[in-house]
Amino acid sequence: MTTTATRSLPLVRHPAGRGSLAGVGLVLAGSVSVQFGSACAALLFPRAGALGTVALRIAFAAMLLLTVTRPRLRGHARTDWAVVTGFGLALGGMNLLFYQSIARIPLGAAVTLEVLGPLLLSVLLSRRAASFLWAGLALAGVCLLSGGDFGSLDAGGVAFALGAGAMWAAYILLNARAGARFPRLDGLAIAMGVAALVSLPLGIGASGAALLAPGVLGLGLAIAVLSSGVPYTLELLALRRLPAATFAVLMSLAPALAATAGWLVLGQGLSAAQCGAIGMVVVASAGAVRGQGRGH
Repeated sequence: MTTTATRSLPLVRHPAGRGSLAGVGLVLAGSVSVQFGSACAALLFPRAGALGTVALRIAFAAMLLLTVTRPRLRGHARTDWAVVTGFGLALGGMNLLFYQSIARIPLGAAVTLEVLGPLLLSVLLSRRAASFLWAGLALAGVCLLSGGDFGSLDAGGVAFALGAGAMWAAYILLNARAGARFPRLDGLAIAMGVAALVSLPLGIGASGAALLAPGVLGLGLAIAVLSSGVPYTLELLALRRLPAATFAVLMSLAPALAATAGWLVLGQGLSAAQCGAIGMVVVASAGAVRGQGRGH
């Protein structure tokens, strides 16, 4: 799973610049942190459940963001609050659905399916015919991943991953709108608070007092740091060194990094064909965001 701070970058215009090796390293380190955070979250599922785990992750991330950014709550119009509330609902829904997915199917497969949401959005927003070729390559990769049908993957896990992808696309659009209405990371911090208000009742209802166990709380905080705190910091530093197009292409490596994290942390092996399928989706995602950037 990619981070939530900078997922809208393929849709935001930034001045081009010369990327540095340090910037590439920062992006990759942030992406690795996110995927290993998701793998660690799966380790917590037996004790806190998927809903409880995502509730802890979002709640801790919200506390970190709200403490650091201290967003200004006054002086905003009703439309501003409507946008940031929708942003928070998309953020919460995206994480809730994704965690339900990785509770059922391998992490690499879940991220590969999830990334179809922003990829489809990129294709629809692009005016280049080549974008549809990238979409076709991604579809071929997904078919290969599932062995021609989805019988080899849990149907519920596939549905949750695709739902997370749809919420990711909504997140991208609302992130851009919230960014235009709220300064700095204020919109993201408020949206994360909204997401916490949505996810906490679900997590408490599903897991109850198990969420208060010291070990569960500690691992939940670690997941929030790995999945939010560290990536946000590294990506913001990277954006000072890299053009947005380069950043977006590097973020397209998410499915491959997720498959690696799933293998190393969770022992989730993938066949050669499935690895090839993930590679096809990575190439399609990178090609789509590069094509969109050239069309601007």
